[in-house]
Amino acid sequence: MLHLVATPIGNLSDISERALQVLRQADYIASEDTRKTGRLLKHFDIQRPQISFHEHNERRAGPRIVSLLEQGSNVALVTSAGTPGISDPGFTLVRSAIEAGIEVTMIPGPAAFVMALVLSGLPLHSFTFRGFAPKGGGKRKRFIEADKDSPYTLIYYESPFRIKKFLEDALEVLGDRRAALVKELTKMFESVKRGRLSELITGMNENIKGEYVIVIAGTSDKEEQQ
Repeated sequence: MLHLVATPIGNLSDISERALQVLRQADYIASEDTRKTGRLLKHFDIQRPQISFHEHNERRAGPRIVSLLEQGSNVALVTSAGTPGISDPGFTLVRSAIEAGIEVTMIPGPAAFVMALVLSGLPLHSFTFRGFAPKGGGKRKRFIEADKDSPYTLIYYESPFRIKKFLEDALEVLGDRRAALVKELTKMFESVKRGRLSELITGMNENIKGEYVIVIAGTSDKEEQQ
């Protein structure tokens, strides 16, 4: 069986007892980053063999993992942090396993975009998760523009190296909407900044660190229209 195991996005105490049980009983652990997973396993005194599985070797590693599953092995898939498949490797392996008739299950847990959405103070009833935007300025603007008229709250991921450019492009394309800039979730320096896009840009300092989640109001936000 293939087990998709959600792991902590920061605070190791967030891992579930069921996730630990599955990791301890797995024949193999397929890891996006074997070093990071190794530290997690060491922390909980788990000793299981790892298989590297990331976006650059999915086509090569995927068939090997499916073969192990077909032979009756239990494989646990984990990513560097959070839920497998959410802006992380996992989709192709799940599809291949399903096509091979292999049972797939999931051990739920942390997902950064869900936590950021709840903390943003923006409408929760309907939202669109967009993940990471393209790196190029023109492509990034077109990526954002695709949801310009969406009534739903918009959620994006971004790296510290491009976060300011992303916010500037979002301001240009979407206008000065209400938004939240969230980083370092569940960690010591967890931060949630709320305000207009222009305010978030102005409030950024030069020492930009951490992975970001950006939550932006959709067109149906009543407060946005006041």
